[in-house]
Amino acid sequence: MEAVRPSRTAFGVAFRRATHQLHDSPPLILNDPVAVAILGPRTLPDLHAARKDLDQPVNIALRAFLVARSRYAEDCVAQAVATGVRQYVLLGAGLDTFAHRNPHPGLRVFEVDHPATQAWKRELVAAAQLPPQPSLTYAPCDFESQSLPAELAAAGFDLAAPAFFAWLGVVPYLTLPAFRTTVSFLAARPPGSGLVFDYAQPRSELPFREQIARDLFAARVAKVGEPFQLYFTPTEIARELSAFFNLEDLGSGELNSLYFALRSDHLRLYGQSGRIVSAWL
Repeated sequence: MEAVRPSRTAFGVAFRRATHQLHDSPPLILNDPVAVAILGPRTLPDLHAARKDLDQPVNIALRAFLVARSRYAEDCVAQAVATGVRQYVLLGAGLDTFAHRNPHPGLRVFEVDHPATQAWKRELVAAAQLPPQPSLTYAPCDFESQSLPAELAAAGFDLAAPAFFAWLGVVPYLTLPAFRTTVSFLAARPPGSGLVFDYAQPRSELPFREQIARDLFAARVAKVGEPFQLYFTPTEIARELSAFFNLEDLGSGELNSLYFALRSDHLRLYGQSGRIVSAWL
């Protein structure tokens, strides 16, 4: 991502979360009444126009994955809170709206993101006149030039207390050293901490049709300056997360059973590329 420009993929993710609120059948996988408001009134015509392409298989699968990963992360947060965790960190928060619908009294939310993307989000929040959230702290961090532990500590994060981390829509854009640096920091958190993130399998692991779909999508994100770089198999992810326990690594089949069974519409996950993993200390 360019240093002075907010993430375009963050907007795309937020746009699909918003279309889920407007166009998919109830019950919603992710009930997010802020998703439409944060994008502002100028986006509304595009959100309504998106209905004509809603049932294209690629759009169905991508939208389903994006809302499922947010829902799964928020389910994991609820699990962490039930065990006493009082800090939630969104790494690469984008336009995530959890902090504006936080149902957990006493849970502090830290949003970490590139300064340009975070400044853009704060402008959108102000324009939408969303009320201030006392539990929310913004922690701008340029991962290329700043230290994540230092920036979190400066924002008031308690390094000695357990925390839950959501790292959604970020890993495929990283280099392997950057990924491992962050995992090492997370693995050093106190017992009771946890994390959730999504990752993509290598092209060679996918069926031919899905390889073609991946190639087209990868070309699109590369064109806006945010190329995919990093892929893992489930075996490789388990090895990278060897310091954690209670690893849960979910693909399309498991996520469909968990969230999309018995729906009245066609919303569900397809393919094998995207996976979501959670793990605990």
